Amino acid sequence: MRKQIVLLFTLLFILSCGKQNCEINPEVAKIDVNVQIERLEQPFYGLKNEKEVAAFLEKHPVFADKYLQRGEYPGEEQLVGSLLQLIREPNLQKFAKETEQHFGDMADVQQDLTNAFKHLKYYYPQFAVPQVKTFVSGLLGPDIFLSDSLVIIGLDYFAGRKASYRPQQPDYILQRYEKENIVPALVTLISSKYNKTDQKNTMLAEMVNYGKSYYFTKQMMPCTPDSLIIGYTDQQMADINYNEGKIWAHFIEKSLLFETSHFKVNKYTGERPSVPEISARCPGRIATWVGWQIVKKYMAENPQVTLPQLMAETDAQKLFTQSKYKPKRN
Repeated sequence: MRKQIVLLFTLLFILSCGKQNCEINPEVAKIDVNVQIERLEQPFYGLKNEKEVAAFLEKHPVFADKYLQRGEYPGEEQLVGSLLQLIREPNLQKFAKETEQHFGDMADVQQDLTNAFKHLKYYYPQFAVPQVKTFVSGLLGPDIFLSDSLVIIGLDYFAGRKASYRPQQPDYILQRYEKENIVPALVTLISSKYNKTDQKNTMLAEMVNYGKSYYFTKQMMPCTPDSLIIGYTDQQMADINYNEGKIWAHFIEKSLLFETSHFKVNKYTGERPSVPEISARCPGRIATWVGWQIVKKYMAENPQVTLPQLMAETDAQKLFTQSKYKPKRN
């Protein structure tokens, strides 16, 4: 009974820590960034013939090269013909309209991007705000494309549970394909540019590498719940927060921190519905969450360390030792 009460309290605490209780650092808020989202799917699905499709590609050359993989086609005519076939597909036309209705004007996504990019410029003044575009490819293109100068969001991947078509993924992955997951997923991708990783193939190195990415994302999106950053449900977050000591004990008792077997490391860092080695209720990728807790503890123990210094650190063992991370069992 006590455990159920504690878990309920933990869940209520997590739910209460939403955006409404968060204020942006005034120094960050005053940073000027201009984020505009260009909705490429809107003109695309109104194109009528080969000439108009070719003109569209000419107007958006980087999009054509990077997202549509123009170089993979024998020639421009083949790409134009393939795209025109998509445009004329009635079910895809319907899906594109459905997606547009789901997202509306995307003001909320635009605001999240603006806040995240403000934080990026605060920590990394040389950060250049990329162009942001959206597209609906019928789930044929990537969910998110990222380069230094361009972001393309495949809106059809994030159209929600009621969408006519969904990515061919199991439910535990599909839960991360919601509108509110777009910006956290993008910022986590951006973190890879700044995250200098430990190249050792140990469990600990992988844990800390992932942990730094999640910590980075949280610093860029301090008002975003941890559940959206790592892609767990609120209930899963409540469970693992309550059982943190038990989870950690498993890694210690099984001598997993310095494990180098890719198969074993992937059991705890890779995509799985659960980690039954710990518990049937323990979500997959649990080692990445533990790595995040280690990094959080390290930064709490070492307040003089800046975010860029953390991201430049490649010694996972050093971070772990200086974190003094040792959660107790409940």
